[in-house]
Amino acid sequence: MGRIIQLSKNVINQIAAGEVIERPYSVVKELVENSIDAGAKKISIEIANECRDIRVADNGAGIHPDDILLAFSKHATSKIQTGDDLYNIQTMGFRGEALASIISISKLTCITRTKEFESGIKVECENSEVKQTQTGCAIGTIMEIKDLFYNLPARLKFLKSSKTEFSYISELIQSLSLVHPDVAFELKNNGKTTIKTTGQNNLPQTMKEVFQEDVNKNFREVLKTDKLSDLKISGFVSTPDYTRASKKDYYMYVNSRVVKCPVFQKAIDTAYKNLIGGRYPFIVLNLEIPPCDVDVNVHPTKKEVRYKNPNQIFNFIYSAIDGALSNTKKEIPEDVPYIRPVLNTTENKKELSKQNNIEDDIFVPINTNISEIFSSNDTKTAEIKQFPNKIEPKKTQQIFHTQEKLITKPAPVQEDVIIGQYKKTYILIERDEGLEIVDQHIAEERYIYEQLKKTKNIDCQLLFLSDVIEVSPSDKDLLESNKEKLAKFGYEIDFISEHEVIFRKIPQILSKVSPKEILADILEHISGNIDNIEEQILITTSCKAAVKANTYLNQFQMQEIIRNWRTCEKPFTCPHGRPISKILEHKDIAKFFQRNS
Repeated sequence: MGRIIQLSKNVINQIAAGEVIERPYSVVKELVENSIDAGAKKISIEIANECRDIRVADNGAGIHPDDILLAFSKHATSKIQTGDDLYNIQTMGFRGEALASIISISKLTCITRTKEFESGIKVECENSEVKQTQTGCAIGTIMEIKDLFYNLPARLKFLKSSKTEFSYISELIQSLSLVHPDVAFELKNNGKTTIKTTGQNNLPQTMKEVFQEDVNKNFREVLKTDKLSDLKISGFVSTPDYTRASKKDYYMYVNSRVVKCPVFQKAIDTAYKNLIGGRYPFIVLNLEIPPCDVDVNVHPTKKEVRYKNPNQIFNFIYSAIDGALSNTKKEIPEDVPYIRPVLNTTENKKELSKQNNIEDDIFVPINTNISEIFSSNDTKTAEIKQFPNKIEPKKTQQIFHTQEKLITKPAPVQEDVIIGQYKKTYILIERDEGLEIVDQHIAEERYIYEQLKKTKNIDCQLLFLSDVIEVSPSDKDLLESNKEKLAKFGYEIDFISEHEVIFRKIPQILSKVSPKEILADILEHISGNIDNIEEQILITTSCKAAVKANTYLNQFQMQEIIRNWRTCEKPFTCPHGRPISKILEHKDIAKFFQRNS
């Protein structure tokens, strides 16, 4: 080995650049995030020369002339000052490594001006050497990078094709556009604009601009806040019938930072479990969390995060998505007075958990027609009183109780206009927006599945005669070890020999299904999924109980299936993940037949 020497400033920066700057994407990310941190509302990115020439221009705050040389020094930043600040990161960047790394592997020109000065500063950097001159320019910053990796030929060999490298950059700008809808982004490749957003601070509008299609009609809004933990999550998730082949369209953010987070991903996957079969949803979600409860200083790319309480974060994200996907919107009849809840105490929650019989005094506004609010059965269970417009504090509990009952009383539901049945498998429904096609088996399967999941005691049928069913030793062991779980869902099995079983009981809804068929289906679905056996039993039961395809239904039967399906919390897919319905929009049908409407 040779003697120890002190490395030059440029070599030190090049070594650091290996961690911070992997490819052209890394340069764009660092520069654009700096623009966002500077408060820019308009950011333009231009790519050329096989992604080795990069120009980022913004209308942000600019860099003060006295700080410009320091900005290109190693570990120089305006975003943190002490070690404690690392646990309260509120900006995209904070390490002070990016600019020093970039100027060591490229030829960089920076033009910047702050609002306090009439003229700007021009800085030219090459081989970590910095030259400064005065120039005229608008408020903001322009960063021009030329010949990226010009002095690292080995790094150039590892770059992908210019098309692939640009795709990474494009995906980055898509991600940043979605989490910063108030910023107008423009991305150009060799002079051609590929992404352009208007910065209207309207996420649905930005999604439409980014993806060049009206994806919003396939999305549900997510908005959940936990004031106690200071958590908030907002954004959109796709309905289970609008899916992708991979997790590429998981746009996940923590405090507006693009992240790759296993906790986030697991919460998404769990929420869509049994809603999507072998596919993945489209997600745009931003989790807002106190900076002190999340560590972003894990990796130089700042994409990995660690939470102080990962279980809490998982449950918060999961419940928010699950709520958005559930069809549980409460209807308020127009003729029922709405009383806003006054209190949210433990005492009130206990009141709301009671059964639906009214036990307390009920207070309604003066001049209200009581008969329009309560049925005759309701009025027998409580004394009806009237209260003045000013409500006494001690009465708020009863008012809260009454209000919850009133708003959960469903408004009259208009029946679907059922046209008929197609191929004895699909129910055709006339809708305002077009023709809806519903798979009769899948729709009823979803309804039965949700009903079984809510039911504590499943009705069973005792079998006086049952087929003797032969099973393998492994299947017998599987059934024996899960006998109690099967009984929970209405299946009672007896083992009459080492290789034979019979059913003593089956769920009432399966009374017309062959026991052999039931057992074969149970074994098929649970043999490879022991950890999720109860869920698989539910799915199997609902599938077997639902009306089959190629079964004739009369008008009443079709109406009942659709009416029940409309009440489902998650009416998009069956428990296996297959889509239930498809709407052919009227405008598309009219367009095919060349009609104006």
